[in-house]
Order: sequence, then C-alpha cells, then structure tokens
Amino acid sequence: MPTPLPIYRIEVTSKLAVRARSVLAQLPVIGLTKKPTLQIVDIYFLEGALSPDDLQKIIPVLSDPVTDHVQWKSKATGSFLLTPTSPPSPLSPSGEGELPSPTGRGAGGEGVIEVAYRPGVTDNVANELLHAAHRIGISTLQSTATGIRYEFSGDLTETDLHTIARSLLVNDTIQRYTLGEIAPEFIHSSADIHPPAQIDLTARDDASLIALSAERRLALDLNEMRAVQAYFAAQNRPATDAELETIAQTWSEHCVHKTFKARIQISRFTHHEAHEDVTSETLDSLIKTYLQSATNQINAPWVRSAFVDNAGVIEFDEDFDLSFKVETHNHPSAIEPFGGANTGVGGVVRDVLGVSHRPIAVTDVLCFGPADLARDALPEGVLHPARIRAGVVAGVEDYGNKLGLPTVNGAVLYHPGYTANPLVFCGCVGLGPRDRRPTTPQAGDRIIVIGGRTGRDGLRGATFSSLTMDAQTGQVAGASVQIGDPITEKGTIEVVERARDAGLYHAITDCGAGGLSSAVGEMGEHLGAFVDLAKVPLKYAGLEPWEIWLSEAQERMVLAVAPEHAPALKAICETYWVELSDIGEFGVEGGKLKVVHGEMPVVDLDMGFLHACPRLELRAEIPQSQISNQKSAISNGQWSMSNDQLLIALLSHPNIASKENIIRLYDHEVRGMSVVKPLAGVCADAPSDAAVMKPLETQGWKGFVLANGVNPLIGEVNSYAMAISVVDEAIRNAVAVGADPDRIAILDNFCWGSPRRPETLGSLVEAARGCHDAALHYGTPFISGKDSLNNEYLGSDGQRHAIPGTLLISSIGIHPDVRHAVTMDLKAAGNAVYLVGDFQPFWEGSHAGLVGGVGNQELGIRNQLPEWAPKVYRALHKAIHSGLVRAAHDLSEGGLAVAAAEMCIGGRLGLSLDISTFNLSPEMVLFGETNGCLLVEVAPEKVKDFETQFDGLPVVALGQVTETPSVAFQENGNSLLSVPLAEVVSAFHSGK
Repeated sequence: MPTPLPIYRIEVTSKLAVRARSVLAQLPVIGLTKKPTLQIVDIYFLEGALSPDDLQKIIPVLSDPVTDHVQWKSKATGSFLLTPTSPPSPLSPSGEGELPSPTGRGAGGEGVIEVAYRPGVTDNVANELLHAAHRIGISTLQSTATGIRYEFSGDLTETDLHTIARSLLVNDTIQRYTLGEIAPEFIHSSADIHPPAQIDLTARDDASLIALSAERRLALDLNEMRAVQAYFAAQNRPATDAELETIAQTWSEHCVHKTFKARIQISRFTHHEAHEDVTSETLDSLIKTYLQSATNQINAPWVRSAFVDNAGVIEFDEDFDLSFKVETHNHPSAIEPFGGANTGVGGVVRDVLGVSHRPIAVTDVLCFGPADLARDALPEGVLHPARIRAGVVAGVEDYGNKLGLPTVNGAVLYHPGYTANPLVFCGCVGLGPRDRRPTTPQAGDRIIVIGGRTGRDGLRGATFSSLTMDAQTGQVAGASVQIGDPITEKGTIEVVERARDAGLYHAITDCGAGGLSSAVGEMGEHLGAFVDLAKVPLKYAGLEPWEIWLSEAQERMVLAVAPEHAPALKAICETYWVELSDIGEFGVEGGKLKVVHGEMPVVDLDMGFLHACPRLELRAEIPQSQISNQKSAISNGQWSMSNDQLLIALLSHPNIASKENIIRLYDHEVRGMSVVKPLAGVCADAPSDAAVMKPLETQGWKGFVLANGVNPLIGEVNSYAMAISVVDEAIRNAVAVGADPDRIAILDNFCWGSPRRPETLGSLVEAARGCHDAALHYGTPFISGKDSLNNEYLGSDGQRHAIPGTLLISSIGIHPDVRHAVTMDLKAAGNAVYLVGDFQPFWEGSHAGLVGGVGNQELGIRNQLPEWAPKVYRALHKAIHSGLVRAAHDLSEGGLAVAAAEMCIGGRLGLSLDISTFNLSPEMVLFGETNGCLLVEVAPEKVKDFETQFDGLPVVALGQVTETPSVAFQENGNSLLSVPLAEVVSAFHSGK
C-alpha cells in the first residue's frame, strides 16, 4: 500500500465582508431572529510532498496581501504555521463596528460550519489551483480540494447551525458539511476497469421491461423497451449496460423530441363536460405541421439555417451571419440551482460553437415560485424558491461574466406552478463568417475531443430531463448535475475559431446531453464510428466504460478532422492550454457504432436501429375553453382597490417590478457592443423593451436586436391566444427599439407538463398552432426551437403538479442603423404621446385580474391575430428611422397604465393622458392587456409628419409629457388616476 502523502490546509480570510452580509441577511428568512456575527474563510487542501518554499510560492496565487489574512497547517502537526497579515474582524448583522473574534474555533467546533464538495463533483477552483501550481514549478502537488468555513459568534445553538447549513449554505446533492473542521476527500479510485454488465432481455415480460427502465432511469416506455428487446433477440445476444444507456439517451425526449414528432389524434369538444359535438383530426408531427411549415411557407432568403444545425442562422450582412439558440436547463436547476443554470449557459454557448460561430451575447429568462412562499407550504424535497433564484442568478452571472459574454436580454417571472419546477431558459447569439459552417464528417476523419475532461458529473442528464420529479429526485439524480468551467470553455472558443478559419475540421458538435454518445452517435449516423474509450482523458480513475461514454461533463467539443490536419489542430490547442484527444475514427464498415475500452467491447449497435426511435401515437383533447373566441368587455363590478392603488400594486408585483438587483450582477457592457442596454433612462433603472447590439467585427452601423415574449397567465386560459400574444410581444419589443419587422426571426421554447395526458397535450397542440398562425401573419420565420416536457412534481399526496404551460418566444432582428435606436424613457416635457395599434384589451389572464380582483365583472380573452399589427410595425419602423420618434414602449403586463408609468420612471417626467376616445370601461382601458400596441413619444414639430406616416392606421393622440412629476389619466374631464412619480418609482423598486 503506498505511503500517504502529506496534506496541507490553507485558510484565507478576506477583510471584505460581502459574502457574510449576504448570509446574515437571509437568517430572518429561515426563521432565525438571533443576530450573530459572521466571518467567512476560504479553505484550500493540498496533497503532496510540499516544502515550505512551495507553500510560500502558492500563497500569492490564493490571496491578496492587502485584503487577505492567510494561515496554513499540515495534517501531521495540526498547528497553524503562518500568519502573514492581521486577521479581519467578523461582520455583524449591520455590517458595522469592530467586533470580538468568533467563538467557534474550539476543538468542538462551536459556531463553526465547514462546507466542501462531495467526491466526484467538479471543483473548478481546485482544478485551477493544481494547474497554476504546476505552471509555477510545484510538480509535487498531486491533488487539491476546496471548502468554505463559516465562523459564527453569538448564542446560536447546534440546532441553529444545522438549520443554517441545510437551509442556506449547503445543497446536499453536491455538497457535504460538518460542524467544526471538515476532512478533505480526494478521489483515489482504482484504475481497474470492469467489463460492461451483460443484461439479458430475452425472457423479460412487460412488467420486467418497465421495471428495468425505471431501475436504470432509461425513461423508455413499454413499446420502446419491446423494440430494444426485439433488436437484441435478433442479434441473439444480451445487451451491455452501455448499449442500453446509449439507446435511452438517443431516444430520450430531450434528444429526439418524440412528442413533437408524434402522430397525434386530436379531439375537439364544443361542450367538454358532456363530450358533445366532437370533431376529430390526425396531426402528423407538431414540428413539421406547424413550426417548420411556417418557416417553409415564409421562405425568407436571409434565413441560412433553420431546424437543422445546433443553432438557427440568419444573414447579418455581406460578410457575416448571426446564429441564435435558446436552451432550457430546468430539472438540473431544480436540484442544484447554481450548477444547473451555470451549465445551461455553458451548454447553449457550445450550441453556437457547434455552428462554428463565436459566441457574442447571452440571454436568460427565469421562472420561479413565489420568493415569499411560506416554508410550511414548501413541497417535500424541494428547495425554497428564494434559494433557487439566488443559485440560478449566481450561476448565470458566474458563467457569462467569466466567459466575457454580455447578458443583455431576459425576463424573470414568478408563479406558484414553478415552485418545484423552475424554468431556466439560456440563450446565446453567435457571429461567424458568412456560410463558413462545416457540418459533414468524412470517412477516415479522426474523432477529436477538445476541452474539459470526463468525470461522473452529468450522467443520464438526457433521460433525467424526461422524468417527473419527486421528493427523492435530488438524492437519486444528483449525478445528472454538472458544475461548469467557463475558463476551460473560454480556451475552447478560441481554439474553435482559429481551427475554423484554418479549415481544419469537416464537422463539429458539442458534448451535450448524452456526452460522447450523443455527439459521436449523431455525427456518425450515416458513416458509422469507432471509439476507444481508453483514450478519453478522465478527471479521475475508476469510471466504468458506460460512464465515460455517457458522461455529460462540460466544456467538450467533438470535431471530425482529416488525419493530415490533426497536428495543426493540436498546435492551436497547446497555445490556449486546451486538451486534445484523438479517440477514434468516422467510417465503419456496415455503418455501425463500435465502442471499445482497449481490447474490451463496449457498444456494437447498428446506426439504423439507433436512430429509428419508435414513433409515438398520442391523444390530445381540446376543450371549449381552448377554442372559444370570447369578446366580452369588462362591466361594472366591485373593485378591491382604487385605480391609484391598483397601479401601485401592479408596479410592485414581482413580475412587473424592477429586476435591477439581478440585471446589475450581469456584465452587459463586456465586448463593447451595447447600444440599447437592459436598463434605460436618466437613472438607468427603467426596463428596456429589447437590447440593441453593434458587433465590433462588422463594418458600418448595422446592428442586431434581441427581445422576447412570455406570458403563462394567458396560457392558463387559452394556449392558442398565449402563442399569438407572445409571438407578437417578441416582435413588438424588437420593433420598439428600431428593428426591421421584415428582418426578424424567432425561436420557440415550449415547457409543459406530461404530454401523455390528453388535455395537457391538447393545450400544447393549440400553442403550436398559434405559433404557426402568428408566424405566417407577421411573415416571421422560426429558425430554431426546443421543448422541455414532463415538468411536473409528484407530491406526497400522490398528485402530479405540473407547471403552467409556458411558451417563450425569443426574437433576433436586424437593426439597419443603430444610430437611430430608440429607448423607452420619456425625453422632454411638451412632447406628444400617441397610442399606436388596434387597442383591443382583454382582462382574463391579465396581471390586473390577478392583482386587483375582478368582482362580478365579465371576463374575456381574444384569440384572434392582431389584424393591424404588421402594418403598424412597419409604419413605426419607418417613423423611427425617419427621426420622428423620441421614445417608444410596448403595452404588455399591466396594460396602458403600467406602460405609461414605466416611461415616466425612465425619463423622471410626468404624463397627462386622456382616454375619452375609447368606448370601454376606464378599468379596462387602464389595466386591460392587449396585443399589437405601443406608446410613442413625438416632438411637437414632428407631429404632422408622424400622423401622416400613420394615415389609415389605428393611432390615438392621448396627451403629452409634463414637468409635473405624476402619472395622470383623465376621461371627459374627470380624473381617473393620479399618482405622484415618487410613489411610482418607489413601488417599482419595492418588488421582491
């Protein structure tokens, strides 16, 4: 047995108390009224035969001599040997004063919590420390690990400390903790590789097949398991564990989109309760019938690639193309919010790399349960929404900021249905030379892997995302969560860009869900492929062959490289400290997928079978509520609050209130492209409708616009109407800042519950139909999309709790001249304000109906396409680029009154508006929500030209901008609403 290596513990304590302040602020949230002080210490464990000089060389890598106090000890001596600076004082809850040292440094560990990663979880800081030590000549350092020490002083009990640890500091899925000092755990796995397990399917009955699927979390149904059984029966042999996992990954909902390709029998009921007046139809693939069909009919010549590659691609100018992809990372973010969101960003960045583009901007749309949810209302095994939010936001921030990508557009929504199933949409835009996207591997090409190493993190992520979650999900599926490494990905981006420009590869894709299995399996579908897993670099020894093959360890790309180009690619990788491995070859006789580990067979599958997932046959039911076309106006009823109060309540609602505390964490200025930023106005605190970016690599003043539309409240009433509304919103937001409405492309992201329930699938079908109709109405093609289904939680009551069906539409458009970009903030008193668009407000599914109550009023929602919107948007676009528009802002959540208030916040000016023109109740005009409408500010000298531009189109002059700091509405001389601007600003910034 080898002699154990010495272990050293280095503690670094910062005088900066930001992290401590954040933890202390959360104590009341978890029910602790005590006010302890806190000091946070970073811990580094080093294993190796290190000399005192080695330690002295490492310390500057880990600390700042101005702000940090450092001490270290060896495991052998147990005493601290170095204190180069004076220790800082712990932080009180108020963050003020010099306080006594904490009491938790005794042998019993009173007041001390130490946290570290579980073995096998990626520890990026430890990995970078190891690399840095080797670069500065400390070759005897063998292993590293990190931890965090929380030193509390005060009257906290042991129970209090456990509560703090479990509720705030530790995610049991990836971390462990102890009261007192924690022992480091280094991975010293056996290098022995066991042969793949042989699984005989021959004699299994249906129940046994389903049990096997559940046991291995294959997420395959009975028909699929029967197909697998029949295949291996024909082969006259058992399946290996790796083969079963490969088939499950390839056939997963995540990878093959089974529901959207299914044959669906649809029943539409005029009277759902009695099931009368049923009409039936068969739909052959949601993707082909609705999404691809719309794009094909529009046939826009500037669309370079749609629904084919890793990301959609459009023309930018004569020299460059733009790519755009939006992914979801929902299930992983529910059990490990930081890692789930972190790798969500990393994954979508690699999607853009997969079309050989350089990533240049990031988007994020986040959906959480109520942040103020009572803890006794939290489902078993579910993290609190406030904690999920904090982790997700930190994950997005960490990856985008470290990668040097601006996060420029997004949204944050709250709904009780997201409590157990948060939604995390991550988007990325790429820029690349026009039509330089090699996509076809050639026989004889080497299979080259570049980037990160492979570990157990990320196993079965593709199938995990196809399963329903429950109280045990975090324990069972913890290995499906990865921790991202943006530093490694940064180097990989540089390598891919230079390899593309040098023409060194024939095809490229990322190791996403399914790892090497999906990447090689998809690239080699028509050629076959041979892979030797013994050549795959590992994070640590001891991985079984199926784990190496299926691991979703991050930051890896797979390239098809002609043998003669491999040396040049290797040289580029060495320049950027990116690891490269040649693991096999494309082109196998018979077109098979053959995987070995040295001499050991692992996988031997026919590509034809592997890519022939049995087609689903599904039933959908669409009740009357999904197909009706109600047009009721709001009638007189009893309100729970005045108009003034309702405006304040809406502005402070979490869905509408300021997201500045989140947005400011993201770097939206890096790369120097931002023209219109996420926040606008004289105080840079009002919500922009869209982002406008000008790539520095391009000539001229042409830019691009990013926007989105999402509104699950409408979908709870009518999913067809929701689809129309969010498509319109994504286009409307883009047009508001100056995008050309005839050069906008859109992406769809469907997040739904289980499609095996006919009524759930029915609402999904209607949403897809709405997308089709809206895309054709606006002439706006879909270029990419993604679905995430089975977003449900199986509660302790035995009931399934699904998210509200959620459709995100993301838009990317061309801005002809960014010098004409318009923001939403009011510019000058005396300017005229117009409402443009056909004003047809609805109440049901609105935020006012949610917040203010509706008494006995009739409800209504419209599911017609906004007839005038395309013409209105083209007219507005021409007006913007003719210099006629000072500000524009779309009407969305909260309606006209909220849109007006947000413009006032942006300009710190007032508005006086008259709504006498409308033959509707004042409440409906003020707070009803509508499609196709915007508020536009016009200077007095431009009014005539502006009105001429909109001749024959729906446009109403409402009033003017005022110096009086208030938001005011009148009708026939009577005041309907008047709220001081200071109260408006305060309410907007008070949302939680």
